[in-house]
Amino acid sequence: MIQELILIAIFAGALFYLGRLIYISFASDKPCPKGCGSCDAVDFKKIQEQIKLKEKEKHKVNA
Repeated sequence: MIQELILIAIFAGALFYLGRLIYISFASDKPCPKGCGSCDAVDFKKIQEQIKLKEKEKHKVNA
């Protein structure tokens, strides 16, 4: 009997944990789907602008 209660508690905890992860994933206002805030979402436009600036600087040095 006690083993069944422990098993049910573990199973319920696992379901709660998975449900919370899914909820955070979809309810997050951040672009990162993890929702933990440990990383910034990648801004590809900013990266592309930086690459273009470096290429222009490289051409100016070579010219």
